[in-house]
Amino acid sequence: MNNELVIIGAGPAGLCAAIEASRYGVKVLLIDENDRPGGQLFLQTHKFFGSRHHLAGVRGFQIGYNLLEDAKEHGIKLLLNTVVWGIFPNNRIALTVEDDKQDSIVAQNILIATGAIEKGIFFRGWTKPGVMGAGAAQKMMHIHRILPGNRVLVVGSGNVGLIVAYQLAQAGVEVAGVIEVLPHISGYQVHAGKIRRIGIPILTSHTILEACGDPEVESAVIAKLDGSGRVVEDSRIEVACDVVLLAVGLRPFDELIRATGIEMTYAHCLGGFVPLHNSVLETSRKNVYVAGDITGIEEANTAMDEGRLVGIAVAEKLGRLSSKEAESMKTEIQRRLANLRIGSYGKERAKAKKDIIEFSTVQERA
Repeated sequence: MNNELVIIGAGPAGLCAAIEASRYGVKVLLIDENDRPGGQLFLQTHKFFGSRHHLAGVRGFQIGYNLLEDAKEHGIKLLLNTVVWGIFPNNRIALTVEDDKQDSIVAQNILIATGAIEKGIFFRGWTKPGVMGAGAAQKMMHIHRILPGNRVLVVGSGNVGLIVAYQLAQAGVEVAGVIEVLPHISGYQVHAGKIRRIGIPILTSHTILEACGDPEVESAVIAKLDGSGRVVEDSRIEVACDVVLLAVGLRPFDELIRATGIEMTYAHCLGGFVPLHNSVLETSRKNVYVAGDITGIEEANTAMDEGRLVGIAVAEKLGRLSSKEAESMKTEIQRRLANLRIGSYGKERAKAKKDIIEFSTVQERA
């Protein structure tokens, strides 16, 4: 098969890139290590924000179903339960498929859309059964229909922590509270307001010291922090819970990127090390693109539009779109991306993205 575009990662960015490129006749192969496509969309039960272009008012899992239907209509080939472990010269992609069978394919163009991975923190008892990431709890509830526990303490008040706390309560789990090491809530106030209205406390300037129990979690010790980040004496509280849920941030899932030798840079506001790329998300390695959280931690809508941008860029490169048509489409998508990055949460990310593009352009010309 002539693989004009191989996409690694069938989450929001990968799916949208596949659909967009397929509209113009690009032959696409979409690869994912999971047994179903859709990525994080099927873990999101809340309604999306933004404009009608960003599907405002539609729940994440419904967007996932809609994208899968679009992918089916466009005849996109899917390769699931498949791990990509290397990208070699001439864009040869090394795969491990079901039953540990090794294989390889060659692609004209590659999109790496491997998303993000959860960060962790270390404290006494952090390896006990019952300490888990927020994404694991979401997958248990929304994919496998299993409650992660009976009483949960959430560590981290970013959007993920706040949203998962609300989802747990909706599922019938008692949420003991949300604690946050910073003196302020990290996520959107709209999410914080929802859990406060149902009686879930949010304790800022607090941290977890220990997960207690033998062998599994039975309680957690938390404490208040002063302005210097030190534990306040006599502030320790033991909270009864059987799950400690860590929602302490995400970082780009960059292992495959690193293995390719693609140039990277560090951007704290984007979650860590990210690949350098130009305005259409092509990396320092010719014909290899990136999109979604691998380029920096943002919202699902941003990932979807970045995927569409890559799909159009590849279609233009292959001659399926004229430069005039493609330029108009790319300009519109870049305008939407700029709109998603306004406000206090987005400005720093927007500047970091702009700096990466400008630096990459200078490197490319050199």
